[in-house]
Amino acid sequence: MADMGAFRRAVAVWAAGGPGEEAGELAARLPVDGAVLLEGPSDVAAVEALASRRGRDPADEGVCVLSMGGAMSVGKYTSLLGPPGLGLRLTGLCDERERDFYARGWERAGVVGQEFFVCAADLEDELIRALGVERVRELVEEQGDLRALDTFVRQPAQRGRSAGQQLRRFLGTKKGRKIHYGRVLVEALSPDEVPDPLDALLAAL
Repeated sequence: MADMGAFRRAVAVWAAGGPGEEAGELAARLPVDGAVLLEGPSDVAAVEALASRRGRDPADEGVCVLSMGGAMSVGKYTSLLGPPGLGLRLTGLCDERERDFYARGWERAGVVGQEFFVCAADLEDELIRALGVERVRELVEEQGDLRALDTFVRQPAQRGRSAGQQLRRFLGTKKGRKIHYGRVLVEALSPDEVPDPLDALLAAL
């Protein structure tokens, strides 16, 4: 649904302190019934990639998958989109260290009976553990980034870190890389390798 992008942009304007009329009008016209609150664009890429693999399009189902630009914005988004605002069904995915931000946002907005899901460390960690380090290295090589990865892991700061931790940090070293690999890693998963938090999120939509 092309207009879901317009709704997403209108919500971003609203969350930044701008007017909310356009978001409200679009929510009613499309219609939008639910929203998935995610920390960043790499999470959006992964969720949309898994939905596509399963033959689903959240936008066609009236669900907007949103990047909030950080978990600390969750209180604002739950207030705008949840019971105090547009009254949409809410769900989300966050890192373990951001669980409390989400819990407080849900509580303050009075969101009841609608879960969010928590990754053990973060989504990249979940995907790397699901696929295994060697498979992720193969994917990095297929994407033409193996030389860059090998250069990165030889840096003194990476000594003492596990191969999985090094891969996680590597994915965040270049703008756009986490978004790109969010899709690549999800598309490489077999059906029984999908991390539990991501699988549960899709089931909740």
